[in-house]
Amino acid sequence: MAQRAVWLISHEPGTPLCGIVRFSRRYPTVEKRAKVFNGATYVPIPEDGPFLKALLFKLRLLDGDTDFVESRDGCSRINKTSVYGLPVESEEIWPVVAFLKNGIIYACVPLVEQTLSPCPPLISISGISQGFELLFGLQDFLYSGQKNEAELNTKLNQLPDLLLHSCPFGTLLDANLQNTLDGVNFASVSQPQKQPAWKVGAYKGKPQVSISITEKCDLEGVMPNVTISLSLPTNGSPLQDILVHPCVTSLDSAILTSSSIDSMDDSAFSGPYKFPFSPPLESFNLCYYTSQVPVPPILGFYQMKEEEVQLKVTVNLKLHESVKNNFEFCEAHIPFYNRGPITHLEYKVSFGQLEIFREKSLLIWIIGQKFPKSMEINLSGTVTFGAKTHEKQPFDQICIGGTAYVKLHFRILDYTLTGCYADQHSVQVFAPGKPKISTHRKLISSDYYIWNSKAPAPVAYGSLLL
Repeated sequence: MAQRAVWLISHEPGTPLCGIVRFSRRYPTVEKRAKVFNGATYVPIPEDGPFLKALLFKLRLLDGDTDFVESRDGCSRINKTSVYGLPVESEEIWPVVAFLKNGIIYACVPLVEQTLSPCPPLISISGISQGFELLFGLQDFLYSGQKNEAELNTKLNQLPDLLLHSCPFGTLLDANLQNTLDGVNFASVSQPQKQPAWKVGAYKGKPQVSISITEKCDLEGVMPNVTISLSLPTNGSPLQDILVHPCVTSLDSAILTSSSIDSMDDSAFSGPYKFPFSPPLESFNLCYYTSQVPVPPILGFYQMKEEEVQLKVTVNLKLHESVKNNFEFCEAHIPFYNRGPITHLEYKVSFGQLEIFREKSLLIWIIGQKFPKSMEINLSGTVTFGAKTHEKQPFDQICIGGTAYVKLHFRILDYTLTGCYADQHSVQVFAPGKPKISTHRKLISSDYYIWNSKAPAPVAYGSLLL
């Protein structure tokens, strides 16, 4: 399992290409392996320019891209896993892992150690989960303590040396790049040195040659083998689009075939889902999955009426009776993209409090830890905007007029929408001694939207963190 290439792309609307490749890294040794594994279905990695254009088109991030394209926008092409196929010239590069965060598109192409036609199920490609780990690690590194563009550029300049240590030859060893940074001495950025692929880092100090012989005849401790089972309640919706951590050693054939069966099919596998693995030393996400849920956790009504430079806004929220009314936090974000800053606001809320971010043209309705006994809350008000003063103000091609939305952020402990749970009594550990076992459930939603029109039943996105 390895990565063929990695990109960091700055999304910049209004520029000729709508984006700039800030960093890219290709692994020729992995590319040679891809030719062998993929055989006649092998597609080479495109140059940065064609790749940038194809990726921005796929993510609908090109300026003025409002036309409907069946191959990209059709209902049969709904993507739930951030894994894409990019048409470049007459061929398609697949799988491409990509997502947009803080104005940066993080993308990579994992190695698939088999033929690409027909496309194998995602769960069988271990490089995909490794690619997610790498991209999440890059994201954490770039924006941990980063305050301005100069600091971002400094971190981008450090990436070539960091990836030599943390991801040599395209194989991820450590996703925590900050740990790698603390142990690496960097050469001066003003005097770049050409580094061979096999050599990690640059040496500083007096030249010397050290020779040592090390023999190891015994290892203290044994890596345990663990099996965890995920279970669903009676009549629960089957888990789909399952991605597992590379440490998972094997999977039941029923899990492998379940991702290709419709969730409404009577033959769909409904668990328990067993994951045998040999865990790494640090905390990690054992698996990711999606599942159809019957109703939205919070029912909503959002109405927006425009009158010259003012907007009249009405938002009604109702907690569904089946959802646990005990949040760690719950808040609704109401963005007003493609407009100037908020200059005046008159509002009334039946519950909670409202915070105003004028320059960001954003309202945050802080609901708190519980809905009232009625389970219903309301917000109404009139928002006035000034003229747009700079290009840095929030922009979203989708959030315009009737497609405006309210985005809900909440977290509920010991509760999941799917009812999925891990029974601690079903955890099997094969190792000396008796380990301590504890389980908990946490529902986190940062991508739950209430639109200005009727929406289909939501999809629950989940992960199991160990």
